[in-house]
Amino acid sequence: MARLLIVHHSPTELVQSLTDAVVAGANDDEVVGVDVVVKQALEADADDVLAADGYLLGTTANFGYMSGALKHFFDTIFLHAGGALSEDGSAAAGGGGKKPFGLWVHGRYDTTGAVRSVLAIVGALPWNQAAETLEVLGDVGEEERAAAYELGGTLAALLME
Repeated sequence: MARLLIVHHSPTELVQSLTDAVVAGANDDEVVGVDVVVKQALEADADDVLAADGYLLGTTANFGYMSGALKHFFDTIFLHAGGALSEDGSAAAGGGGKKPFGLWVHGRYDTTGAVRSVLAIVGALPWNQAAETLEVLGDVGEEERAAAYELGGTLAALLME
């Protein structure tokens, strides 16, 4: 059975509502043969990543960057998960990969830096962005939750056998 790992940092009710919608979409009745594993960013580890066939990542935008919790996740799994480093120790282009991932980011006023920081790190992993990044600003309504549901369903459907 394929495994979809959802790693998130959802410190507020607004962000948690997006996470809940992503998880619900990944568990849609139309999705079969996919085991959905949900982990908070500070609890996920390299074994979770290595056991997964695809990934969904969720974070807040904090001071122009991803959450510290998601950054900690990347710091602890990067090399174990096949991350590539350049000569100077920075993330190197991973050359793409076969494992699909998706991303959702919530910010009060801007998500640009958070999205850029996540994509820079993920670009050095053997993963492939399989869905457009969901960027949500301000309040979370039905439209945003529907988009999050679709994101979860899309990634899960890609893993169906």
